[in-house]
Amino acid sequence: MTKEKKIKLKGSSFFDKRKPINKTRKVKNNKVKIDKLSSKKPINKISKPKNNKGNTYKNTRPLNNANKNQTKIRYLPDIIEKRYVLIIIVTFLAFTSIGIRLAKLQVIETEEYSKKLVEATETIIEGPSTPRGRIYDRNHKLLVDNKAVKTIYYKKEDNITTKEEIELAYKVGDLINVDYSKLSERMLKTFWYKNNKEKAEAKITEKERKKYQERKLTDDDINSMIYERITKEDLSIYEEKDKKAAYIYYLMNKGYSYAEKIIKNKEVTDEEYAKISENIDSLKGFNTKLDWERIYLYNNYFRAIFGNVSSSSQGIPAELAETYLKNGYSMDDRVGISYLEYQYEKYLKGTKAKYKIKNGNYELLSDGSRGNDLVLTIDIDLQIYLEDLLAREVLETKYEINTQYYDHSFAIISDPRTGEILAMAGKQVKRDNNGEYYVVDYTPGIITMSVTPGSIVKGASMLVGYKYGAISIGEYQVDECIKIKATPEKCSWRTMGYINDIYALAFSSNVYQYKTAIKVGRGVYRYDESLSLDESAFTKYRDMYASFGLGVKTEIDLPSEGHGYKGNSKLPGHLLDFSIGQYDTYTPIEISQYINTLANGGTRLRPFLLKEIYDSKDEKTQNFKNKIYTTEVTKLNTVDVEKQYIDRVRDGFRAVIEYGLGTTYMGDYQYIGAGKTGTSQSFIDTNGDGKVDTETISTSFIGYAPYDNPRMSVVVVSPDVAVSTAEQTSTINKRISSQIINKYFEIYQ
Repeated sequence: MTKEKKIKLKGSSFFDKRKPINKTRKVKNNKVKIDKLSSKKPINKISKPKNNKGNTYKNTRPLNNANKNQTKIRYLPDIIEKRYVLIIIVTFLAFTSIGIRLAKLQVIETEEYSKKLVEATETIIEGPSTPRGRIYDRNHKLLVDNKAVKTIYYKKEDNITTKEEIELAYKVGDLINVDYSKLSERMLKTFWYKNNKEKAEAKITEKERKKYQERKLTDDDINSMIYERITKEDLSIYEEKDKKAAYIYYLMNKGYSYAEKIIKNKEVTDEEYAKISENIDSLKGFNTKLDWERIYLYNNYFRAIFGNVSSSSQGIPAELAETYLKNGYSMDDRVGISYLEYQYEKYLKGTKAKYKIKNGNYELLSDGSRGNDLVLTIDIDLQIYLEDLLAREVLETKYEINTQYYDHSFAIISDPRTGEILAMAGKQVKRDNNGEYYVVDYTPGIITMSVTPGSIVKGASMLVGYKYGAISIGEYQVDECIKIKATPEKCSWRTMGYINDIYALAFSSNVYQYKTAIKVGRGVYRYDESLSLDESAFTKYRDMYASFGLGVKTEIDLPSEGHGYKGNSKLPGHLLDFSIGQYDTYTPIEISQYINTLANGGTRLRPFLLKEIYDSKDEKTQNFKNKIYTTEVTKLNTVDVEKQYIDRVRDGFRAVIEYGLGTTYMGDYQYIGAGKTGTSQSFIDTNGDGKVDTETISTSFIGYAPYDNPRMSVVVVSPDVAVSTAEQTSTINKRISSQIINKYFEIYQ
């Protein structure tokens, strides 16, 4: 009897998705018989046709009509065969693609990728900061330059020990002279502490150690105790050689741990420079370099406004770190840290040299170059004259009567057609320990300090009256004392009677402005009665003042510009004070912008100090041919008032100089000048308790010339020049302004 062997076939993923079916194959006499598929639902019978080839399978009979829409069923060998073919094709294509790519990399792009591999293993570094650009005056006279400085410095190496650093300090001390007179007791105690750690720690008692372990004492507490207990006897072991090493050790460790520390850069001799250079292999971390420093060819003239640059040891100050780091700087870069050096850092900074490090060797990729050169609007000859004049006058004024609270004056000369600053200075008087007076520079106060302007603002006040119909050109009013209920009388410096607008400006009538302000505020004045004013009048005055530059930033190209005090009260009496310059305060640069706006006919211009920039990479730059930037005149706004009213105020300012209170303020050029004097009440804190307690008088003068086509303007301000009860006030402003104008026209005929 024939034996049958049944083999159970494993399921495939294809069948796993359907209901289970039985499928077996019978092996009999080496012949394979395929059973038909069976399932719960009937399906068409499929059989293998009997032919000689036996290579294909097909449905031996057509589907019933009811099954015409059913999906045709394929045999498993068909499915497997087609999938194998697909896999083979995909695999072939994948390996073909990979082969082509490998061939391209190994044959066609070999050179390119070899180059990239080399670049990936190289390091590009920058050299030290390069010298900065030079600074010139408007006539191309060199003001600020650089000079090479031999420098010995130390940069801590990784894993160096305290003991090794102390040994280095002694070695270097034998090679160079160092002024260690600044060695403090604290520095010497630190040196002893580092040399005698066990002895230092022995100064802490067991009880104190226990408290430290219990966290009742901190590391700072323990250190403080040790320093307090280091005695003079402990330090007596040190001789001069040791003290010198102690100071060098201090210099090696001050500031950022791994920054370059300047050990010596003043009066480094060629011999000292050579000794350190020859021994850098044994002096771990010590090295030499040619650094640079700023030099000022006109000494301290305009020095404060030039600003400062950080030193090699200082790098970027902490307060400026965020600003500079986000612009790609390194912490050890030398940067501008104040005024013009800071304002124009991006132009003044040099371009660092770039090196490629490969296998320990340095290859120069690009040379460094100094920064671009600035040309300022300043005329250094006029600046020197102004500073010397101010220094002399403020010192002489301090010896006059009633000047016990006076200590400084400011002056600005500018071009009202462009906003260029031609010269500006501030000088302050101080007293030394012997009671002697001396003068220091106070020029930055021009953009940071505020003053009570007084009557110089009456030009803007008059324009408020014209604009809002409170007064008309040529209108007369009676100058007489006015009184508001429960307040003192308000008067001009003298009773002037029946006067018009020009006379009111020429002789600085307060009452004319008071009455105008009352009309602007839609009030009705009656002697010794209450006064009610529309508070919007404050806005009208402030808007007009701001359009001239008073009470707003001028946008001068210097950092840290400030502005004065702005009163909050809306009382009627304060509006009257406002109209004569006795309420808000302004900086001298705001006052300069104000007179320039009036002088040029009503256009507020941005004041500026930078005139041009030249590229310094080409030596021809010294001939000022390669200009890369010119500061354009910037119009900030135009005063919103009719031209006839501005011309009327200009006529009033002309009258001030021609026959009014300013007849001697324009020097020998009185006949071509226009301007306005100002006197105000000010208040100061004399005892330093933060409260104003003393009333003083401040004076000011503004002017321009020629009056019909202004080429220059001048501002002079002297705060607190006299006590309020003084019958005589210093004439310092008159002396300064008249000499300035004479000098200007001597230079610029």
